[in-house]
Amino acid sequence: MLKKAGFVTAATAAILMVGGTAFASPVESAAPASSDDVITFSDAYYQFIDGGAALGYGAASLVAGAYAGIATTPALILNQDY
Repeated sequence: MLKKAGFVTAATAAILMVGGTAFASPVESAAPASSDDVITFSDAYYQFIDGGAALGYGAASLVAGAYAGIATTPALILNQDY
């Protein structure tokens, strides 16, 4: 059950990250304005690679932060100075 919850959480975070940037991006025309604005295959390829890396880094940070919080919470509760 925990594996499914983690997968659902990671998928939701990924959709929120991608969807937020997609809706926040400015609307541009489909046709390039000049020859300088032509997107080549290599431009698209490297943009895709960079986007995947950013998405992977965000998901890894989310999971690492959750595990760190789960691991340190009992120690923080036991060592409170009231």
